[in-house]
Amino acid sequence: MQSGGGARGSRADQADQRRAELLEAARRVVLERGLASTRVADIARATNVSGGLIHYHFATKDDLITEMLRSTSESEIQRLREIVAEPGTAVERLDRVLRFYIPASRSDQSWILWLDAWAVGVREAHVRSILLELEGAWIEILTEVITQGVAAGELVCDDPQGAAERIDGMLDGLVVRYTLHAGNMSRGRLLHHARVATAREVGLDPATFEG
Repeated sequence: MQSGGGARGSRADQADQRRAELLEAARRVVLERGLASTRVADIARATNVSGGLIHYHFATKDDLITEMLRSTSESEIQRLREIVAEPGTAVERLDRVLRFYIPASRSDQSWILWLDAWAVGVREAHVRSILLELEGAWIEILTEVITQGVAAGELVCDDPQGAAERIDGMLDGLVVRYTLHAGNMSRGRLLHHARVATAREVGLDPATFEG
């Protein structure tokens, strides 16, 4: 005989699984239709469930979108923390961060999602709050890497947080240009620009990254 606690645990697990499925479906639909154009009905159709079931788990569309973006953000932040925790010199760790940040290609799904979120976040506070959380975590982690490199005598920087903020802004601008304008900006050139700008912030010869 199954205990009441076990039954409740099973129901909670099923609810968590259903929420995860809805969040993944929401991400797929948003990537296809865009944040502004996505409706609860579109997500219901993609998962073959009723709109009522979606609202059982998420009171509003904004709640669903916010949770989807937060889940995506937390996953990316966790991966970034794992990358910087790997052994290596300060230069190697910085380079891993840069490589992780820039898109794998112009069709990189993560960056397409965040570019869309930036546009919507100008007017939608629930989206803007997630963007600020993601940016804050990114700057915090980059600041830690630079600070540790300075402490180890590998980097020279009297304002690690300021450097992290400038690197963050530089990367965002380059990524927007790379993603939205084909031109002659290859991923290799994007990485080169990122390395040059980062090297100047932390007292390195840009060629150090190429070594």
